[in-house]
Amino acid sequence: MGKFEWENAAGIVRDAGGKIVGRTKLQKVAYLLELAGLGTGFPFEYRHYGPYSEELAEAIKLADAFGLITEDERLADWGGMYSIYTATNDAGERDRGLRARFAESASQIGAVELELAATAAYLSAVERNLQPWEETKRLKPEKATPQRLHAARQAYEKLRRMPVPRPLPNI
Repeated sequence: MGKFEWENAAGIVRDAGGKIVGRTKLQKVAYLLELAGLGTGFPFEYRHYGPYSEELAEAIKLADAFGLITEDERLADWGGMYSIYTATNDAGERDRGLRARFAESASQIGAVELELAATAAYLSAVERNLQPWEETKRLKPEKATPQRLHAARQAYEKLRRMPVPRPLPNI
């Protein structure tokens, strides 16, 4: 029998080192795990902040309700709210293999850079856009500064070099 979606959601936090700061970062780490063939089947679509899974958003709430993770909501400097997800002991043993190395590497990328990289990857892989970085820049002009785009590309290339079941698109 397979795991419940909330167990899979908690597993993302657990395997990313036990802590993920931000809903957007959780979504992007999960998307890149799926793209690399290391995910558990969460479906994604494009939204304002890039690849997004409503099923993951619901599953992480259930993971919190069932005590597999804790969600600590905090007030951001800009006035909005953000979440810190922390895996509990009930989330199970952390994967010690490639999935954990990939998830942890992705979770250590800056939030904006990870959003840009995941967006470009989505545009390439799903929408078959031949210029995904240019389209990402067009879609996110306030975030896609030259410095951030450069950092996003470097971070993505580091992930792309990891030996995963399904190689990330060469963008």
